[in-house]
Amino acid sequence: MDRNLPDMEFGFIYTGTDPETAVELAQLAEAHGWHGFFVWEGIWATDPWATLAAAAVTTDRIRLGTMLTPVPRRRPWELAGQAMTVDRLSGGRVILSAGLGVGEDVEARFWTFEDDPGRRVRAELLDESLDLLGHLWRAEPFEYEGDHYRARRTDQMLPPTPVQQPRIETWVVGMWPRPKSMRRVVHADGWIPNYAPPGAELSGPEVQAAAYTPEIAAEAVGWIRREREAAGLGDRPFAVVQEGTTSATDATAAAATVRPWLEAGATWWLESDWSVPAERITEVSRTRILAGPPTG
Repeated sequence: MDRNLPDMEFGFIYTGTDPETAVELAQLAEAHGWHGFFVWEGIWATDPWATLAAAAVTTDRIRLGTMLTPVPRRRPWELAGQAMTVDRLSGGRVILSAGLGVGEDVEARFWTFEDDPGRRVRAELLDESLDLLGHLWRAEPFEYEGDHYRARRTDQMLPPTPVQQPRIETWVVGMWPRPKSMRRVVHADGWIPNYAPPGAELSGPEVQAAAYTPEIAAEAVGWIRREREAAGLGDRPFAVVQEGTTSATDATAAAATVRPWLEAGATWWLESDWSVPAERITEVSRTRILAGPPTG
C-alpha cells in the first residue's frame, strides 16, 4: 500500500444483481488487497444477506456488508438474525450500513408495494430499530416499548450472539449539517455522509445537486469528533466513509482522487460506479477489482 495513504481502508461496492457473481467478486477482492466488499439491498431484489453468507464461507479476511440497508423497511428482529448469522459465518466480519431508505419523489420503485410514511416516521423507525438491534444482538431476555415496536420478555429459544460485541459494526447515514440526523451518527460506529446545504429541502433537487467537498467533510468530521468526545466515545473506533469512482488504469490519478478525502478525515473509501450499464457491470467490476485499491 502507498505510504501516503496509511490510514485508509478500501471497499468495493458490487452494483449488479447476480449473487453468484457477487460471491466470485468478493473472493477476487480479498485476493487483490481490498478490505471490504459490499452489496446493495433493495426491496424486490437479490437477497443481500444470503449473498453475503455465501461470500462469508468462501473468504477469510475481507469485511462484508450492505450499502445500504433501508432499516425502516425491515423488521428489526429479522434483520438482527440475518446479520448475526453472517457475522458468525464470517468470524465477525460484518458491517451493517443503515439508512432511512429513499423518499417517494426520488425512486418510485422503492415504494412499489406500500406508501412512503414520510421522512419523520422513517426517522423514528430507524432510531427505534437501531435501539432494538442493540438489545437483540445481546441475545438476552429484555422488554421494549417504543412508539412503533415493542418486545415482550422471553427466555425461550434465544439465538446466539454475533461474534462482534457489543454489537455488529454499524455505519449510519447522517445528513450534514442537520443536527437530528447527525446526533444519530455520533452514537454509531461510522458515518455515511449525506449533505444538504443550509436552507435546502431535504428531498429537493438542491440536495441532489449539492457539492459535497472535502472541506465540508472536514468540518463535519471535526464536529463528530467533538461530539463523541463529549459523549465519552472519543476512544472508540469510528469509520468515516467516502464513496466514489477512481481509475482502473492510472494508479497515480486514482490515489490523487482519494487523498483529499483522507486528509479530510475519511477512513474508508468505497469504490463504486452506479452509471455502468447492467450488461457491463460484471466486466467493469472485475477489471476494477483486479487493478487493486486506489493507493497509488
